Amino acid sequence: MLTGVVVWGHAIAALLFGALAFWAARHGPADGALPRRWLSVALALTALWALAVAGIATDHPLTHLLAGLRTLGWLVLLFAIQRRTGTRGGEALGRTMAYGAVAVVDVAQLLLELIGASARNATVAGLIGDVATVLGMLAALGALLLLHGLFRSTASAATRLVLVTAGAFWLIDVNASIASYLFGGVPAELIAARGVGVAAMALLVGLALSRPGDGGVQFSRTATFHTLSLLGLVAYCAITIMATSLIEALGGSHARIAQTAFVFGSTVAVLTAASSGWLRAWIKVKLVKHLFRHRYDYRAEWTRFTETLGEPKGGAPLDERLIKAVGDLTDSPAGLLLVADGDTLSLQASWCWDGAALPDTAGGARLATYLQATGRILELDPLRDHPEDPERAAVPDAMLDHPDAWVVVPLPHLGRLMGAILLARPILARSLDWEDFDLLRIAGRQVASYLAEERAQSALSEARRFEEFNRRFAFILHDVKNIVSQLSLVARNAPRHADNPDFRADMVATLNESATRMNDLLARLSEREPPRIEAPRAVALATIAAQSVQRFRARGAVVVEGTSTLHAAADPARLQQVLDHLVLNALDAGGPDPVRVVLGQDGDRVWIDVVDTGAGMTQQFVRDDLFRPFVSSKPTGFGIGAFEARQLAHAMGGTIEVESHPGRGSRFRVTLAAATPTLEQAA
Repeated sequence: MLTGVVVWGHAIAALLFGALAFWAARHGPADGALPRRWLSVALALTALWALAVAGIATDHPLTHLLAGLRTLGWLVLLFAIQRRTGTRGGEALGRTMAYGAVAVVDVAQLLLELIGASARNATVAGLIGDVATVLGMLAALGALLLLHGLFRSTASAATRLVLVTAGAFWLIDVNASIASYLFGGVPAELIAARGVGVAAMALLVGLALSRPGDGGVQFSRTATFHTLSLLGLVAYCAITIMATSLIEALGGSHARIAQTAFVFGSTVAVLTAASSGWLRAWIKVKLVKHLFRHRYDYRAEWTRFTETLGEPKGGAPLDERLIKAVGDLTDSPAGLLLVADGDTLSLQASWCWDGAALPDTAGGARLATYLQATGRILELDPLRDHPEDPERAAVPDAMLDHPDAWVVVPLPHLGRLMGAILLARPILARSLDWEDFDLLRIAGRQVASYLAEERAQSALSEARRFEEFNRRFAFILHDVKNIVSQLSLVARNAPRHADNPDFRADMVATLNESATRMNDLLARLSEREPPRIEAPRAVALATIAAQSVQRFRARGAVVVEGTSTLHAAADPARLQQVLDHLVLNALDAGGPDPVRVVLGQDGDRVWIDVVDTGAGMTQQFVRDDLFRPFVSSKPTGFGIGAFEARQLAHAMGGTIEVESHPGRGSRFRVTLAAATPTLEQAA
C-alpha cells in the first residue's frame, strides 16, 4: 500500500509541476517580481525529480542527481529574486558569497553521490554515502537560512508563496537526511508522506503564478500558530521515533528500559514546557516578530476589545471590563482604573490586582496634570532606569517603587482627562514599540468615551430621579392644597356651629379623612419607584360619585344623575382621585347651578360627566394649555389637577374629553371600559 502511495503521490506531483513549468515558460507568472526563466527551470527540475522517484526508485543514483539539481535550481531562483531586491555594496557581495557556498556544498554532495554509486567497496560506498547525506543536510539548512533573510525583505505575496514552497522542500530534505543518516535509509512512511506533501505544494505555486504582485495573501495568525503547533508535534513524534530506534540499535539488553525512560522523560519535559506561561509568551513574541509584518492582528484585537467592553462575561462591572479590555492588548495580567477627581487621580477599580499589594496613588495631582497636558503613554521601566528623565517627576514615587507597575495609559475625551489605566507587568516583560503606543492610545480614547458615557448616564439617571421626585411632589402639593382648603373651611365654620352635634360629627369625619389622605400622600412621596396602577377590577361608578359628593359637600352643591348600576374596569383609588380633581375644578369654576356628575353607558364603554356652569374655557386654552403641567387659569392654581387626571385615566385604559365655552361652563367626560360586577357587588 505504501508503495502505491509513493508512486501515485510523486507521479501526481510530477504532473502538476511539469504543467506549472510549461505555464511559467509560456505565459510567465502574473507577478513580475518572479524571474520567469529560473522559475521555469526550478519547476521543471522538481517535476523530473518527482518523476524519477515514482518511475525508478528513491535510492537510485539518477534520483539523487535530480534531487541535487532540483536544490540547485531553487537556489538559483532565490539568488535571482535576491538580485531583484536591489541590494548593493558589501551586503550584496556577502550574500552572493553565501549563495555560492551553499551551491558548492550542493555540488560536492552531487559528486560524492556519483562517486559512492560507482565505488565497488561496500564500506567505502557507505562512508561516502554518509558524508554525502550530511552535505545534503547542510546544503538544505544553508538554503533555509538564505530563504529566511530573503523572506523578510520580500513584499510580494506571490513571491512569498514561492519561497514558502522552496522552504518546504528543504525542510523535507533535512528530515529525510537525518532519517537516512540514522537508519541507513529514508523510511517508507516518510517517502509516502513526502509525495503527498509535494503534490500539495504544487497548489501553492499555482496560486503564486496566478496572483498579481499587489494581491496580498493574508495568513490567519490563529491558523499559523495552530499549524506550527501541529508541525512541532509532528517533529516531536519524528524525533521520538528516531531516538527510540537509535536506542534500540545501541542499547543492547537495556534498550527497552532506556526507550521507556526517554519517552517518559521527553513527554514530561514537553508538557512542562507547554504549561509555562512565560515560554508560550516568548514563542508568541518570536513568531510574530519573524513571521508577520505587524505585531498585532488589528481586526482580531479590536473585535476582542469591543466584545470585552460590550458583552461582560460573568456579570463583571464596567470599570473592570475597561481595565481588562486594555490589559488584554498587551497580555497584562492585572490593572487599575484611576479616575479624574478634581485635580487629581483617585483609584476607582482594580482588575486581578492583589488588594494587599495595590500601589499608593498619592501624588496623583502631578500625574493628572502631566497626562492632561501631554496625553502621553508612560512606560515606567525606563523612568526607573533614568532618574534624570523629566517625565519621572510626574509619576508618584509609590507607583515607581511598585515592582508590578508597568505602563500608564491616559484616557482623554474631548480634550478632558477622564482618568488613566495602570497596567501590570506581563509575564514576558518587554519595551513598547510604536505599534504598542498607537494601539494603546486608540484604546485609551475608546475607553474614555465609555467612561464619559457611563458618567453621563449616571448623571442623567440622577436627574431623572430628581425630576420624578419633583413631579410627584408637585402632584402631592396640589392634593395638600385641596386638603388645606377643606380644613380651612371647617375651621371657619367651627366658631358658629361648634355646639351643633351634627357639625361636630362631620368635623371629626373630615379630620379623620384628611389625616388618612395626608398619610397616603406621605407614603406616595416616600416611594422609591413611581406608584403602580393596580390591576383593573369592577368599580361601582355610583359609589365613587357619592364619595366625591360627600367629600366636597362643604364647598358647594354636587348632584349625581344617571344610571346607578354601572361598573367600570378601573383602580378604585385612582378613579376616585380623577373624579375628585374634576369635581373640585368644577366647584372652583363657580356658576349659579350645582355641579352635576352624570353616569352613562355607550356599548362596552361607560362614562362619567362632570358638568358645571362656570366661567368656561376657550378652545385654544383647552387645546394648548389645559393638560400641560404647571399651567393654570386660576391665580393660585398649580396646573396639576387636569394633567394628573388625564395621566391616571390613560393608565387605566380610559380617556378624558373636554367640551367648554367661555361664560357657559364646561363638561369633562371620563370614558372607561365597562365591567361586570361580581356577585357580592351585585348583591
